[in-house]
Amino acid sequence: MGAILLAFALAVLAWVFVVGDLLRRNRPAWHWYVTGYPVTTFRVLATWRKVAMLNDLAISRRPPRGLVGDLVVKGDPLRPVAPRISFPRATRMGLTVAVRLHAGQTPATYMKAADALTHAWKVHAVRVTSPERGLVLLTATASDPLARPGLASAPAALLSALIGALESGGAWVMDLRMVPHWLIAGATRSGKSTLLARLITQLAPQPVALVGIDCKGGMELGLFGKRLSALTTCRREAVAVLAALVVDMQQRMAACRSAGVRSIWELPDLLRPVPVVVIVDELAELYLSDGTREGKAEADQCSTLLLRLAQLGAALGMHLVVAGQRVGSDLGPGVTALRAQLGGRICHRVNDPGTAEMTLGDLNKEAVAVAQSITAQEQGVAVCTGPDGGWGRARSHLTPTEEAVTTAMKYAAMTPELPAIDRALAALEGDGK
Repeated sequence: MGAILLAFALAVLAWVFVVGDLLRRNRPAWHWYVTGYPVTTFRVLATWRKVAMLNDLAISRRPPRGLVGDLVVKGDPLRPVAPRISFPRATRMGLTVAVRLHAGQTPATYMKAADALTHAWKVHAVRVTSPERGLVLLTATASDPLARPGLASAPAALLSALIGALESGGAWVMDLRMVPHWLIAGATRSGKSTLLARLITQLAPQPVALVGIDCKGGMELGLFGKRLSALTTCRREAVAVLAALVVDMQQRMAACRSAGVRSIWELPDLLRPVPVVVIVDELAELYLSDGTREGKAEADQCSTLLLRLAQLGAALGMHLVVAGQRVGSDLGPGVTALRAQLGGRICHRVNDPGTAEMTLGDLNKEAVAVAQSITAQEQGVAVCTGPDGGWGRARSHLTPTEEAVTTAMKYAAMTPELPAIDRALAALEGDGK
């Protein structure tokens, strides 16, 4: 009888192990709810007081000082009180814990303790946010959601592109109506080209004009030439195209002023000009000079024209998406001025801390450290800003070259004509002859 029971117990354990392994591989969310969440909840409740004490989150209700005769004696409290926490609430691939702050505490203390919480709870990461005064929300993710990112869904909208997935499991969306200009930084093979391919693939079916500036001879953006209203492959052509866009922008200003509106989106549909998205691949090529007078003049022109488009283009339906391996003040003062106008930031793996600092440093110092921790194996992973002013890790959806080219060909008939740019390029070609 004992042998039968032992065999039955072993069979049950084997069945649980097999089913658990299948769930973990094919239904990770189910596996988390069934096994991961209860175990992690126990760790949270069991380790909270100890972690709070070791990371200066616990305080004493009595002051840490006292009088002994005429002396003031200071010391650590013997019986500190840990902050009160809520019962861990399950999410799709993690859990959240609300913490009520003690008087005098700030969320910054909890941000410093995030790594300690990650190790104590044995989770992938712990993010700290403060949804209201006196309250901190600890969001733990059980595993890296970007290791196998699925393509989340998002409602289709004009000038909105579904890029990939956020670390939270939500959709990573670039909404140019909400954030009109974007800066994308990243080293070679970090995922910039994949992201730009995904962006163009998403914008191709929409009634927008795409203008490409690719000073690497058009190697990257030339694949989408059928859907681009204009493609420049050198800085001389870029100056002509940007100048034509500035002239078009001034005409849009005049139209809005005559109609008594503040943006093209307030114009009637029949009078509204087509939105334009300017995509720059490798920004440094527009700013670097060979030392000649002509080269310096072209670099200065590019700097001025890009800055004017960034400063004035948002309300006029002109948007910039600027990408580069190196984004730093050494390229010239114009880069710093341009960066200040690019509200959307995306930072892939970078080779130097200066580029990460230039991309994210004025938004959040912690985001800079996270961006520098991205490894070469995490292609497509980036730290991006959100519409709410926060930041998070995300991964762009892999768009094969064949799919991107096919999409560009499919929607080639939707390519709007931009007469001002056509005239500028024709005049440039005539001068060359």
